[in-house]
This record gives sequence, C-alpha cells and structure tokens, in this order.
Amino acid sequence: MKKTLSGFFVFILLTIVLVSCGYKSSSNQYSQGGIKLRAFVSNPVFPNGAGGGGPALEIVDASKDILSTSLVSLFGVVPDAGMMALSPKRDRTLIYSPSNNSLAIVSNAQASVASTVSLLGPTQSMFVWTDNTTAFVAVPTAAVAGQPVGVVQRIDISTASTTATIPIPGAHYLVPSPSGNQILVISDSANTVTLLAPSLIGSGNPLTTIPVVFDKPVWAVFSADGSTAYVMNCGPECGGTAASVAVLDMTQNPPVLASAPATNPVPVPAATKALLQGTSLYVVGTPPPPSNACVGVTTASTSCGQLAVVDASSFTVTAPKPITDGYHDRIEMGANGQLFIGGRNCTNIKIVGGEVRGCLTIANTSSGSISSVTAARDIGDVTGIEPIPNRQVVYVCEGGQLKIYDTTTDKLQTTQVSVTGQAIDVKVVDF
Repeated sequence: MKKTLSGFFVFILLTIVLVSCGYKSSSNQYSQGGIKLRAFVSNPVFPNGAGGGGPALEIVDASKDILSTSLVSLFGVVPDAGMMALSPKRDRTLIYSPSNNSLAIVSNAQASVASTVSLLGPTQSMFVWTDNTTAFVAVPTAAVAGQPVGVVQRIDISTASTTATIPIPGAHYLVPSPSGNQILVISDSANTVTLLAPSLIGSGNPLTTIPVVFDKPVWAVFSADGSTAYVMNCGPECGGTAASVAVLDMTQNPPVLASAPATNPVPVPAATKALLQGTSLYVVGTPPPPSNACVGVTTASTSCGQLAVVDASSFTVTAPKPITDGYHDRIEMGANGQLFIGGRNCTNIKIVGGEVRGCLTIANTSSGSISSVTAARDIGDVTGIEPIPNRQVVYVCEGGQLKIYDTTTDKLQTTQVSVTGQAIDVKVVDF
C-alpha cells in the first residue's frame, strides 16, 4: 500500500510540475493553426521541477525564433536525448539515446513518441532511407560471431523492429547516394570503405569492398548525380599517414579511383568533413603540429584547423584558410553563401574584453571563393547546425546552448532562444 501511494504521489507531483512549467498536450498544440515551421531541439536534461531533469524535444517556432510552451517529452521512454535524424518526408524524427543505445521514434505531426528500438551498441551515424520507413545505423562495436566487430543495423521505423544486421568490420559512418541505391559504409579502424546495396539485402550479397587503399577514411560526399564520390582520408589527424580526398568512380563495379585527377587521392592539409556546393568541395580538418599553426590570423590560440577548397572539375586546391581547431564533424551552408563549420574538443578562448573563440567558424563563400573567415565569438563544442529555410539565420547548438546567427553579419542576432538544460542537436521538421 505504501509503495502504491508513493508511486501515485510521484505521478501527481510530476503532473503538477509539467503543468506549472507550461507543458501542454502537443496533440492539442499542433492542430491546424499551430506553428508552421518547427525546429526540434534535443535536450537531455529538461528541468522536471524537482531539482533534476529528463530528456525532451523542445519546440521552437523557427519563423519567429520563439520557444514554444509545448514539448515532446521523452521521460520514461529513453534516458537521454542526443543527435537526431529526419525522414525524407519529415514526418518522423529519430532521437539517439547514448545512455542506453536506443532510438526514440517521434511522429512529427502528433509531436509525440510513436515507439522505441534498441541498437546493438553506440552509433555516430544514422539516416532514414529514401523509402521513408527504413533506417540504417552504423554500429562499429557490435559483436559478430567469428568476425571482427561492426555492423550496419537496418530498422523498420514503422514497426520499430530490426529487419537486418549486416556485418561490416568497424562500420562507423554511413553516406547514402542521392538515389539511395548505394550506401558507402566507412570504417576508419579497418581502413576500408564498403559499398552496400540496399536492394540486395536478403536476396543476394549486398556488400562490395572497394579495392582502394584508404588512409583512415572518416567521411564522404557524393556528386549530385551520384556518379562520383569523394572520400575524406583523415590521415595523421586520426593516426594515419597523409590527409587527402579519394575521388571514386561510382559507375564502375566495383567502384575504383577515378581516372581524373592525375594525382588521386588529392592531397589536402586535413580532411574530416566536407561539403560540395556546385563544383566547390569545401574540406575541413585540423592537421597535427607544426602544420596546425595559426598563420595569417591574430589569435591567442596556438592551434588552428584548415579549410581547403577543391575544384571538383579541375581538382586544383586553393590555398587553405585557418579556422578554429578541434575535430570538425559539422558543416552546413547557410543563407548568403555563409559556410558554417563546427567541431568539438577545440581550443576555447575567452579573454575578458578581448578575444572570444570556440569551435565554430563561419566562412563567406558568396563571391565563389572564400572572401573572409570568422571565428564565432562564443565557446563550446558544436553539436548541431541547422540553416532555417527562407531566412537569413542559422541555428547552432554550441556549448550546450541554442544560438541563432545572422548570416548578414556572421554574428549572434539580437533575438535569442533560451533553452533551459542542454541543447544537443537541432532539426527543422517542417517544409
């Protein structure tokens, strides 16, 4: 009886707390006439009013930069809220919980949790396939009987069930082609890139090992037509030999190094992330000393990353520009040609009345080349970047806070959104 009454009073307390904090039923909030452009912000420690916090998705009106009084509560569903992935139709959002390696699947229309599914281990890479119901998740440490660790887990998000487990040693990062017919499975630990054909899963051999010598590959970018893939060889930043971009001909079976450029892979200062815009491939990373010196920039930091631009037609590499250091794993193009580059484990500098410098760099590419590079005046790891459609602002999760940058000034805009807890990732869930 005591346990039953205790549980009842806890339930009543939580209900009172949620109401007092302004929590409303999301199913009522987002009927017709509700917010038209929503951004979800994953928050693992949304205050519960009892001195603690729990996981939730906070909802921001991304057309007005206003925090909604409603949220998607993940309390009792998953213990944490981290990175997110959207379905192509933006009708569902996957939220990764690193505390127990599970996914919460949220119905965006209802703004509520539909189901959960367990993963076979931690992940840093996942996406929802072109059919809008299949998710692929890379699990590099998943045990495989008689083989090296590493799998790609295929999940039906409509039934919250694992439908296939594909063993691939060290499977760490996933990059799908524009059509979805090909998925590059990248393993930095095994120095391999494997081609996964989704259509052959369960009906043949879906895997093809790409016969190219890689050097700690960590990411890739496809051309718009899917005929070419650019693989980032991290090299010495990840314990390898030389940073470069391997240009793959994806029309061949198996894919091979493309005949052009003559020097393939293409040497670059560092390569952990990249973005292709037209014929410009923006490649970022932080080389080891002494190549990480901050040449040509005034800063108290003794270490800088590098932004290089590879011309995807001539394969010439422009002189690299110094950017903030750290491990760069976020890159997005905002309005006005402003390229947002985010990293983690960077050198944070905060001098009273002087320099403030963290893990975010904004590069002006509006002229077709890099006309300026700005280290944002804020500190902390960058864990999420989301340009807001049809607006000149970019939402950035930086140092556990949601920041709104104006792409006309490359500075924080006057109006900001205060998220109580931690802002880990941000996604616009409406078109």
